[in-house]
Amino acid sequence: MRPIIEVAEELGLDREAVIPYGHYKAKIQLDAIRQGGPRGKMIVVTGITPTPAGEGKTTTTVGVTQSLGRMGKKVVATLREPSLGPIFGIKGGGTGGGKALIQPEDEVNIHFTGDAHAVGSAHNLLAAMVDNAVYRNAIDDFDATGITWRRVTDAEERSLRTIMTGAGGKSNGPVREAGFDINAASEIMAICALTSGYKDLRQRIGDIVVGWKKDGKTPVTAREIKGIGSLMALLRDAIKPNLAQTAEGQPTIVHMGPFGNIAHGCSSILADKLAVNCGEYVITEAGFGADLGFEKFMDIKVRQGGPEPSAAVVVATIRGLKWHGGVALKDMAAPNPEAVRRGTENLRNALRIVSLYGLPAVVAINRFPTDSPEEIAVVKEVAMDAGAVGVEEAKGFAEGGDGMTELAAAVVKAADIPSDVKLLYEDDDDYFGKVEHMAKSLYLAGDVKWGPMTRTTARKFAANGWNYPVCIAKTHLSISADPKLKGAPTGHTLPIRELRILAGARQIVTLAGDIITLPGLPSKPNAWDIDLNDEGEITGILST
Repeated sequence: MRPIIEVAEELGLDREAVIPYGHYKAKIQLDAIRQGGPRGKMIVVTGITPTPAGEGKTTTTVGVTQSLGRMGKKVVATLREPSLGPIFGIKGGGTGGGKALIQPEDEVNIHFTGDAHAVGSAHNLLAAMVDNAVYRNAIDDFDATGITWRRVTDAEERSLRTIMTGAGGKSNGPVREAGFDINAASEIMAICALTSGYKDLRQRIGDIVVGWKKDGKTPVTAREIKGIGSLMALLRDAIKPNLAQTAEGQPTIVHMGPFGNIAHGCSSILADKLAVNCGEYVITEAGFGADLGFEKFMDIKVRQGGPEPSAAVVVATIRGLKWHGGVALKDMAAPNPEAVRRGTENLRNALRIVSLYGLPAVVAINRFPTDSPEEIAVVKEVAMDAGAVGVEEAKGFAEGGDGMTELAAAVVKAADIPSDVKLLYEDDDDYFGKVEHMAKSLYLAGDVKWGPMTRTTARKFAANGWNYPVCIAKTHLSISADPKLKGAPTGHTLPIRELRILAGARQIVTLAGDIITLPGLPSKPNAWDIDLNDEGEITGILST
């Protein structure tokens, strides 16, 4: 690894802008983010609907960055911070794979610069202050039944999804039903990923809705709870972007980590602004498939001030397309061009979604050793027929930047095509219209089923002036809300179960189907395999 000061100098940052955390990672001061001036071209990496067979968006993002660096381009990657829940659960690390890695891998995956801990501390401090305000009767007509602010944890722990708090006597109250979400679903995580700076952060935190008064119509905000200054103090350094590097030394800004299926799934706006200030090309990643992370990248992140992208990369694997074509995991190694062709309906839909936003798209076929020439030929044929401006094989896992040369060249070519960026709906469209439009245009649904009280809740939000973008929380394993529906199913029903207002993050989270906001550990968690050896090195982190 290169000393992080050298990596920062390559970006044109002076030493005063860099706050080293050891030798190989650092935070960047906010005043290093310039306003105006030249900006690099941003390419957003998305993919087909994820499958248990794997896709490799992060590996592709890092590999393209490495290859552009080898081509002499001034390139920067921006990625989300890995979350401890999946690292110790089933997904593993989030720093790429093989020879297309972010370093220092172990530190980026575990603790890093402490941003996630700062977010969790701020979130749970606010929860404690809300309970205290109710206990002290500090706010008229606000009691325990009106509290909606849940706590967060970094651990995947199903037993904390719904709990009772305040047991053990009056002095421990208020007694109420409560629960935890995963830290990556915290509204404060989303706010930190969307904020433009300290002044905006203070406004957004104050706008957080922590509950409702007894009339059920009047919101209680964090501003009324007070203590905003304490939350700001906890988050002072967390909103500063973090600098790391690829395995081949290219600068990588890794900052904030909202999940893509239950939150908006993108790295921070501040990270992207810093990157476009400093590079000719910025390669960023949106969480999960085009129907989730990419849509939220555009309709939430870009809408709230993020730099507009010039092009997109849609990552697919032969294995993933076989899965969508009906092949079981145990049969993935056997060539099956017909199953691949059936599965490409999902790839077609991903390309169609990207085109809705006016971006040219390149398809990256993330190679596995078992892929056959016939299967690859099918994907290339279908992708070009579906409107891709290029289709190239990606071999970054095995070969690093050397294995991504053709893909990197196609990305440069796509970024030079004039784009006409547009969003899916207008800001002032009503909530019901937004959801109906998303259901039919993104998820190919036949209709929307509104659960009990969801329409009433939506009208209550509208009455308070919260006409915000919609953040759909649903399974990442299907374009529908049913994880069993593979490929590109049509005519299904999108069931809306619950609405949550994130007034500070300026979005309405809409829970569709049986989505949960706190995962549970699998039967064989990665926590069994992660260890520290006698030399003080962390081992067993499986990156993806």
